[in-house]
Amino acid sequence: MLDLILKAAALEERLIMGEEFAEETVTGQKAGRVELDTVTFHRCRFSECDFSGASFCNVIFDKCDFSNCTFRDNYWKNTKARECKAEGSIFSNSSFKWVALENCQMNYANFSAAFWDFCEITDCNIREAFMSQVKFKNTRFSKSDLSGTDFFKTSLKGLDFSGCSIEGILVSDQFTELAGVKVNLFQAAQLAKLMGVKIV
Repeated sequence: MLDLILKAAALEERLIMGEEFAEETVTGQKAGRVELDTVTFHRCRFSECDFSGASFCNVIFDKCDFSNCTFRDNYWKNTKARECKAEGSIFSNSSFKWVALENCQMNYANFSAAFWDFCEITDCNIREAFMSQVKFKNTRFSKSDLSGTDFFKTSLKGLDFSGCSIEGILVSDQFTELAGVKVNLFQAAQLAKLMGVKIV
C-alpha cells in the first residue's frame, strides 16, 4: 500500500498528509520530490529507495530502517526519528530544522553540505560518517558516537561534544574546524595528539 501511495504521489506531485503506516516494506522506489506532512511510519523498511528532493514535515519515523537509501537535497522540518537505521544513507545538501534523532544507527551516512538548525542528536551511532562542509546552528549532540567522522571544512564552534565519542575524527591539516568546540579533558588530550602535540 505504501509503495503505491509513494509512487502515485511522486508521479502526480501530490502531497501525502495525515497518514500512518506500519510494518510496510518498500524496495527500489523512486520517490523524488515527494512531499509528506503529518505522517507517521512504524517499523517500516525502505530498501534502495531514492527520495532526492523530498520534503518531510511533522513526520515521525519509529523503529524504521532506511539504510542505503538516498535523501539528497531534502527538507526535514519538525521531524523525529527514533530507534531507526540509516546506515550508509545519503543526506547530502539537505536541510534539517527542528529535527530530533534518538537512538539511531547512522554509521557511514553522508551528510555532506547539509544544514542543521535547532536539532538534537541523542544516543546515536554516527561512526565514520561524512559531515564535511556542514553548517550547524543551535544544534546539540549528546551521548552519541561520532568516532571516525569526517568534519572537513565544517566549523564545530559552539558544539558540545563532551558527552560524545569523537575518537579519530577527521579535519583539515590546519585544524580550523576545531576552533571553539567544547570537549572534556580526555577528549582535549585526544585532539592534542591529533594536532601533533606531545603530552608529557
